[in-house]
Amino acid sequence: MSTNPAAGLSPATVVVSAGRPERTQGGHINPSLPLNSTYVSRGVITSGELSYARGDNDAWHPFERALVALECGSGADGDAGAGEGIVFGSGMAAIAAVFSLVPDGGTMVLPRHAYQAGMVLADQIRDRHGVTLRHVDIADTDAVVAALDGADLLLVESPTNPMLEVADLPAVLGAARARGMRSVVDNTFATPLGQRPLEHGADVVLHSVTKYLAGHSDVVLGALVTRDAELAATLREHRTLHGAIAGPFEVWLALRGLRTLALRFERAQANAAELARRLADHPEVAEVRHPSLPGDPGHGRAKAQMNGFGAIIGVRPVGRAGLDPVERADAVVDAVRLWLPATSLGGVESMLERRRRWGTEAVTVPEDLLRLSVGIEDVEDLWLDLDQALRA
Repeated sequence: MSTNPAAGLSPATVVVSAGRPERTQGGHINPSLPLNSTYVSRGVITSGELSYARGDNDAWHPFERALVALECGSGADGDAGAGEGIVFGSGMAAIAAVFSLVPDGGTMVLPRHAYQAGMVLADQIRDRHGVTLRHVDIADTDAVVAALDGADLLLVESPTNPMLEVADLPAVLGAARARGMRSVVDNTFATPLGQRPLEHGADVVLHSVTKYLAGHSDVVLGALVTRDAELAATLREHRTLHGAIAGPFEVWLALRGLRTLALRFERAQANAAELARRLADHPEVAEVRHPSLPGDPGHGRAKAQMNGFGAIIGVRPVGRAGLDPVERADAVVDAVRLWLPATSLGGVESMLERRRRWGTEAVTVPEDLLRLSVGIEDVEDLWLDLDQALRA
């Protein structure tokens, strides 16, 4: 990982050092886990004062500071004014907060391929609040820029879920800023170790903390990061009034998981690149998508603007006589023994699923597409299991 010259620490160091308590003799090296719903409070409430845990909670602060340090490149524990982090009870809660920025009758520009539950929510907002949705191929820069005129919000996923399209972040975010509209980048797949969208002009960075940041498939959380203090206050108010708050223990677990993010993500990315290379030559694979492959449509752009290529692979098996594509893909999922058939991603364990088993997935996603979330197991064990499942 490249070193941040301003802070003098690489992101791999920041994940370990950020969000620690102050160093005092006999003090804790890890944040404590405060379990409070209510704080001692009297008189007029002032900004930043703890009074009731739905509005603010000191259990959230170490993780929020660490995420700011990573996304804003502000050193071990974040510099004053560098940015603000806001943890939510789920990734969907964070998405809902972002969508709340669009006024009734407004317009959102969205990727045609993105997290399917978020797109279902967008459809509901369209129907209930008269919001216009403009779905675009996020990798088609000209199409994205053309769709921005008169819009209120641009949502970017890069790489996209599950098609792994890569956006030209400086171009599309710069175009949004030039039009005076807000932009949000879902950075779940890339993580702050892979890219920092705020540095490319994003107003807000979105994370499903459930995935790589926490990394152990044991919490459900979301988070937003922004450098705009006024915008942060608006998003935080949404969290408070909609009750989209995180539990203290879950946030504590997420911070503990964050400590090993650099090691986990480095291993997972390396495994994914090697598996993608082998899958591209496998006789039972019709198509493989991973930005590490020189022939992948997103390769050049990812190489230019990302550190690494991520740990998600898209695979379409070769058809077999007597099996339609869906049956063929489902047969592969049924045949694995080490890989886990599961819908999430970003954990230490390797998982796979056929994405169109979800009825709300975009119809432009191939019916037989398998999304592979590559974990940190031995790559030879992962390969042997995939190979036998494809040949079974």
